[in-house]
Amino acid sequence: MPSVLIADDDASLRSALKLALEANGYEVRLAANGGEALKLQRKAPSDVLITDLFMPESDGFEAIDGFRKGFPGTKIIAMSGEGKRAKHEYLPAAALIGVEATLKKPFQVAALLQVLRSLGI
Repeated sequence: MPSVLIADDDASLRSALKLALEANGYEVRLAANGGEALKLQRKAPSDVLITDLFMPESDGFEAIDGFRKGFPGTKIIAMSGEGKRAKHEYLPAAALIGVEATLKKPFQVAALLQVLRSLGI
């Protein structure tokens, strides 16, 4: 069973994604920020990290960097709503630092499943 680690500070989004992915045959673990995700990954590595870019304490960019250094085989999907006040789009920057895919929030579960399948997960 493929394992997915979701890092997002929005508890309701984490829960909704967990339910949807488990219903589609994935094992899912949850983290509230990038630091928590790295701790969970050290205990039991997941096949893929799905991370929000902006979270308190430890953001998605820190998580991406930590995963690339410590777990280079883990696939990474970055997601961000980027907010109406954002002056820049950060998903392209995430793509430049080595994520396999990006998703702009809000997105449909079908789009996430399609990305996971395209990555062989």
